Amino acid sequence: MRIAALVSGGVDSSVVVHRLKEAGYDPFIFYIRIGMQGEDGFIDCPSEEDIEITSYIAKKYGCKFEVVPLHEEYWDSVVRYTIDTVKRGQTPNPDMMCNKLIKFGVFEQRYGKDFDRIATGHYATTTRVDGRCYLSTAADHVKDQTYFLGQIDYAQVSKLMFPIGGMQKREVRAMAEEAHLPSATRKDSQGICFLGKINYNDFIRRYLGEKPGKIVEKETGRVLGEHKGFWFHTIGQRKGLGLSGGPWYVIEKDLERNVLYVSCGYDTQAQYGTEVRLRGFRYISDGLPQGMNLPQEVWFKIRHTPEFTRARLSRSGEGDDAVWTLQSERPIQGIASGQFGVLYVDSPYTSEPAADESKLCLGSGIII
Repeated sequence: MRIAALVSGGVDSSVVVHRLKEAGYDPFIFYIRIGMQGEDGFIDCPSEEDIEITSYIAKKYGCKFEVVPLHEEYWDSVVRYTIDTVKRGQTPNPDMMCNKLIKFGVFEQRYGKDFDRIATGHYATTTRVDGRCYLSTAADHVKDQTYFLGQIDYAQVSKLMFPIGGMQKREVRAMAEEAHLPSATRKDSQGICFLGKINYNDFIRRYLGEKPGKIVEKETGRVLGEHKGFWFHTIGQRKGLGLSGGPWYVIEKDLERNVLYVSCGYDTQAQYGTEVRLRGFRYISDGLPQGMNLPQEVWFKIRHTPEFTRARLSRSGEGDDAVWTLQSERPIQGIASGQFGVLYVDSPYTSEPAADESKLCLGSGIII
């Protein structure tokens, strides 16, 4: 079996190579190099150290290695999507788009098509139910990354391998140390890769500029200050408002009037909601497992956190006009338009439904 291993230089993907070799495979290692294109040309990710470590891993295990430059493709899809979404006053998720369009999209079309499987360092697993492959949660519930994979399709998930999906993070680091991998003690990457060392607000300012407007307390209508552009803020945001007497949270945007509405403290009921509506929902594995029908009890996430929330899922309308409604069992904070709602059901191999048990990831839709 020919396996393409996507390796970033971090500890997780490095251990993927180690585990594949232990299992008797000879993976072909690929490093996907992405970056950001500005007026002054490409502003590359700080990738030199990553490539050096990945090259070392390839030599250590006798694997073929290739750097894949996908700067322009990343810009045309993921970065442009990010800018357009922010401009509409919504909250983007470039990590999800990168998985869907770059790692398992463009890479697959140009390189992955020549391999039987693609292995990655994501904390996720796959489960076969009634002959179909489902994306499923990792053994490490804190590190689980299925949320970021919620936009992939059946052809993609069917080809993926997650060699560390059944491990705890501490076990991954211990294995890396035992194998004397240079990435054993490297910190996990944070933030959006294409920005490099550029501040997120500086990036947004470069392409959208500033558009000053009022910051208003939702309950009283009192003007508290001024923002420099609604695109610098997202629903549920606390930091960066520059207001005293808080904590203040962004709870609403009026794009026509360019007003940012805020409220003080988590206890303010206006910040919470029990209904999440999704448009453009797509199943990863082409539907619910056999025996499940709508309306259906599901678990969901609206951001990457270890916690799941229980809800009743229903649908109105058909095709592209369909709206999927989640009626949550408890109020949730920071429902942001443009973000993704990712849905889960309990694995049929789970004895008792519980938030920390293994789950099948059904798919995702955009919050409206």
